[in-house]
Amino acid sequence: LYIEIQGKSVEEMSNIYNFSENQLQQIAELRSDKYKDLWSNVLYGSSGGNTNIVEVASSQLGNVGGQPYWSWYGFNSRVEWCATFVSWCANQCGYIENGIIPKFASCESEGVAWFQACGLWQNGGYTPKPGDIIFFDWADKHDGISDHVGIVKCVENGRVYTIEGNSNDSCKERNYDLNSSEIRGYGTPMY
Repeated sequence: LYIEIQGKSVEEMSNIYNFSENQLQQIAELRSDKYKDLWSNVLYGSSGGNTNIVEVASSQLGNVGGQPYWSWYGFNSRVEWCATFVSWCANQCGYIENGIIPKFASCESEGVAWFQACGLWQNGGYTPKPGDIIFFDWADKHDGISDHVGIVKCVENGRVYTIEGNSNDSCKERNYDLNSSEIRGYGTPMY
């Protein structure tokens, strides 16, 4: 089977269909850099991030103790619950069921490993998008192993703003310098 596809440029199509001056101006605006992310999402399924998981995480701000997250995961008693919080938020959006984000309770061996194996990993120094999963290397003074995780809310003025579970035993908003050595890297789900 041989299929030949011949595309036409926007200019060729506008000539064929005799676009008016107004239509040509509208097309020029839609093709500008202002709409680049929109077209990327339409054509390739990528986006500038995902606010659904950010909204779910935001609705949990102030939760103390993490019982809804670690018990949902299946633990019978309190655990370090930052990863179960991220998983719970992903589950609320249907992302675990659809294979977009894994269900994980261990930052490094389950979270980081999954994103790396799927080719959805970016090291520190990357500029994340809303909904990216941020992994930290804190406990052992930068031993290269993630020991905390959160959800990226936004990036502004060189700072990454996050929502994290088990931050002083509650769900909190935090922020970091984009180039902080505490940031191990990012899981970048294909929403």
